[in-house]
Amino acid sequence: MKSGLRNQLAEKMAGEITLSDSPGLALKKWRQNFEIPPGVLSDRLGVSPSVISDYESGRRKSPGTAVVGKIVDTILTIDEESDGRHIHKFSSMLFSGVADDVILDIHEYTNPVALKELTDAIGCSLLCGSMDQTIFGYTVVNSLNAILQLSAEEFNRIYGWSTERALIFTHVSTGKSPMVAIRVTAFKPRSVILQGISAENVHPFVAKMADRDHITVLCTEMEIDQIVSTLREKEW
Repeated sequence: MKSGLRNQLAEKMAGEITLSDSPGLALKKWRQNFEIPPGVLSDRLGVSPSVISDYESGRRKSPGTAVVGKIVDTILTIDEESDGRHIHKFSSMLFSGVADDVILDIHEYTNPVALKELTDAIGCSLLCGSMDQTIFGYTVVNSLNAILQLSAEEFNRIYGWSTERALIFTHVSTGKSPMVAIRVTAFKPRSVILQGISAENVHPFVAKMADRDHITVLCTEMEIDQIVSTLREKEW
C-alpha cells in the first residue's frame, strides 16, 4: 500500500493510544482489531508476553511515544506480511466517501463503553445475544440506502475504526436485510440495533443469523433524531 496512507494510519493509531485515558485498553483494541495474538506481537518486539499483558491491563506504566510508535509499526508490519488485509480496511476509512444519507452518524470511543449503557440510553430491548460486552464506537446507518448503494467493500466502511461497535440500522421492516448483508461480509460487529421495530416483529431468521456470528441484537422504537442527539450528548 502507499506509504502515505500507512503513515496516516500509524499516526491515527499511535495518537489514539498515547492520548487515551487508558492507553493499555486502546493498545489492546488495536492489537485485537488486527487479529494479532499477544504472543506474536511480543515475539516480534523482542519482549516477553507478560510485558504486552502488563501494558494492556495497566499493571505496567503506559509506554512512551517512542515505544507506542514501535508497537504500532510492528502491528502494521505483521499485517503487511499477511497481505495487509486489515491495513487496507482501516486505511480506506480515511477516505470513506460514503454518502451522508447512508451513514447518519458515527462515533469512536477512546475508552470501552458497556453495551448496556448505550442500549439503555436509547431504549433498547434485547432480542438475542449477550449483554456482557463493551464497545468502542457506534454507527447509525440508513439500512435501505446502505443495501442499495454500497458494494461489499464499501459496506465494511460503516465499521469506522473498530468492529467492536454497535451498528444501529434505521428504517427497518423485519431486520432480515441488514443481517444478511453482515452475514456475507468479512467483518462482524459486536452488536446490531434495529430501529423502528419491536422485538416481536423481527424476522425469526435474524436471531439464527446473529447466533452464528455471535452478534447481540436489540430493538428500539426511539426516533432517529432522538437516538443521534442522545448518543452525542453522552460523555463516555
